Amino acid sequence: MNPEIIDLYEHFHLPRNGAAAGHLSCLCWQPREGIGAGRTAPAVLVLPGGGYSFTSGREAEPVAMVFAAKGYQAFVLRYSCAPSTFPTALREAAMAMAYIRQNAARYALDPDMVAAVGFSAGGHLCGTLGTLFDCPEVADIAPGDVIRPNALGLCYPVTVSQAPTHEGSFQMLCGEDRQLRQRLSLNRLVRRDMPPVFLWHTLDDETVPVRGTLLLAQALEEQKAVFALRIYPHGSHGLSLANELVYPAGQVPSISREIPQWPEDMAHFFADCGFGFRER
Repeated sequence: MNPEIIDLYEHFHLPRNGAAAGHLSCLCWQPREGIGAGRTAPAVLVLPGGGYSFTSGREAEPVAMVFAAKGYQAFVLRYSCAPSTFPTALREAAMAMAYIRQNAARYALDPDMVAAVGFSAGGHLCGTLGTLFDCPEVADIAPGDVIRPNALGLCYPVTVSQAPTHEGSFQMLCGEDRQLRQRLSLNRLVRRDMPPVFLWHTLDDETVPVRGTLLLAQALEEQKAVFALRIYPHGSHGLSLANELVYPAGQVPSISREIPQWPEDMAHFFADCGFGFRER
């Protein structure tokens, strides 16, 4: 594995307009005899959380490495947060998807098997990427079918703009624009042609209330979109992998014992959606 960091603004020759980030970390293994030779792999774009005020390290590379161990070519986007507002982060996520697909041969990945996985506010960004892939704000980057992920994984996501929700995320993303805030409520953005969605949340989450995820699931069901939902009884917000890789030894919080299984469950869901190795 030879990690590299791509400045997406430089790569696409686009002005930064004050954006502080837009950097894509590529954590990809090199196919060779006995390790993926002659095949293409699925890929995952990881979008960390942080309330649109920062991007959390514990929801970034550790998650990417778990998916890399499952055979995925993994990428992490450090997207721009406040004072940058919508659509900066969405444009950077669109650039990341376009970069991954345009460099599919270089990374020996299948451009038709690219998932996006997001946490908390990164889950909201992931949701907008899967629903606003053909919106005017990203039309200059690539066609919608290049930007649209093939599957989504939303982990304790910020979803709805109405209370109860995580007010800080929408404040950082939308400022005082109430109309924009309503537009970016994920339950309003659900569409039948969006990617399949794997959702998980905890009932105990006091930071991002579980009700938003339930409202999103209801909207997905109403639109006949493909989705899976896991609601765990116990666990605080921001668990990431919920193990000692992302917590100090002995300080993993009290959680439902099934929670550390979520990457496996999500990978199974992606496999049911057609993800896997494919002969070249």
